Amino acid sequence: MNQPRLATKSDMPRVLELINALAVFEKEPDAVEITLTDLENDGFGEQPKFVCFVVEINDSVEGIAIVYPRYSTWKGEVLHLEDLIVSEKCRGTGLGTKLLDAVVTYASDIGVKRVSWEVLDWNEPAINFYESKGANVMRDWDVVQLDEKGISNYLDNIN
Repeated sequence: MNQPRLATKSDMPRVLELINALAVFEKEPDAVEITLTDLENDGFGEQPKFVCFVVEINDSVEGIAIVYPRYSTWKGEVLHLEDLIVSEKCRGTGLGTKLLDAVVTYASDIGVKRVSWEVLDWNEPAINFYESKGANVMRDWDVVQLDEKGISNYLDNIN
C-alpha cells in the first residue's frame, strides 16, 4: 500500500467514480452534479478550489480526500474536509487512516487552526473511526444549506 499523494488531473476520472460510489452509499445516487471537466478545471490551474489526496493499491486509486480552505470567525484559517472516501472493497485496510493522516499533516503544514467536516448521523463506522482518531463529533450542531433552487427562491423573495 502506497502513501497518499497529491492527485493529478489524470486521477480525476477515478476520483469521480469514487464520488459517485459515495453518493450511492449515502442513499443519494442521483445527487452528484459535478462533472469530470468541473473536477479538472476546479482542482488544477492557477487558483485551485480544492486539494485532493489519493492513495493507491496496485496502481489503482482506492481512496481520496478532498479539502479546501475556510475561514472561522472564532479561529481564523481552517481546513474543510469535504469527503474522505475509501472504495468499498478496501474499507478496513488502513487507507482511511492514511488519508486522514495526510489531511491532518497538510493542515499542520499550512498552519490552520482547525480541520472540520461532517458525517452522517447513521454512519456509525465513520463516526467510530473519527472518534478513535480524537475527533470531536458535535452531535448538537445541524448542517444548514441552500441548494441552487433554494438560492433562487431566496433571491426571488428579497427582490
